[in-house]
Amino acid sequence: MASLIAILDRHRANYHPVVPFDTTKDRLFTFDFTENNTSLSPDSIANTDRFATWINHTLHQHHARYGIGGYGEHRTLYARSAHFDQPVASQTIAGPAAAVIQPTGSGQPARSARAGSEASRTEIASPVTTAAESEPRRLHLGVDIWGPSGTKVMAPLDGIVHSFAFNNNDSDYGATIILTHHLNGVGFHTLYGHLSLNSLKNLHEGQPVSKGEVIGEFGMRFENGNWPPHLHFQLIADMQGWKGDYPGVCRFSERMQWLANCPDPNIILQML
Repeated sequence: MASLIAILDRHRANYHPVVPFDTTKDRLFTFDFTENNTSLSPDSIANTDRFATWINHTLHQHHARYGIGGYGEHRTLYARSAHFDQPVASQTIAGPAAAVIQPTGSGQPARSARAGSEASRTEIASPVTTAAESEPRRLHLGVDIWGPSGTKVMAPLDGIVHSFAFNNNDSDYGATIILTHHLNGVGFHTLYGHLSLNSLKNLHEGQPVSKGEVIGEFGMRFENGNWPPHLHFQLIADMQGWKGDYPGVCRFSERMQWLANCPDPNIILQML
């Protein structure tokens, strides 16, 4: 991981912007989705329309093109959905997990094998649930960029399509693309969540992607996991057997393990 971060840092001047952003005139507003944010109630977060209104009003109030933030943030936001109360399989931290995204081989988005939640991804459950096992996931592993639906998303550097899927659960990623890149002989991955379904058309695994190429766009709520429009951008050193999906939120007690595999995306974004 130290080697990957050092390599990413050396290439700072070479990354293409992931979203259209003019540093000379565009403003950003940094959102806080922890318990310190008293301007946003749990009821407002749980209602996507009210949540989107709050996001848009805040951006307008601060004359900001995008809202941004979240890496390593312990978010009370995720109390909005039981999706984040489900655990992630422990083997995905220590080693490869069973793939739950089945490639279609037809260029169409694969779907997660889970029917309704990530619970189906876990190993056989113990008959006794400990306090640690019941801990919800609230620690954010990526950076969110909040803005209008249809906002273009571009590849920061050359790569290939690792996998893609429509993770169609409430508060999940919705349409998702994962790219694989190599720098100085070291491989890593970038994940793009909450895209439009149109972003998944005509994709296939192994497809080349050029630096600066438009790979997708911010999706609307019916295709992005029922969120106000935004991009979840995440760096991943080792996919650990996952395809079309990778956890973007972990338990606070397991944060060191997950953050070690998911370095700060701002090393590429350079927006914070």
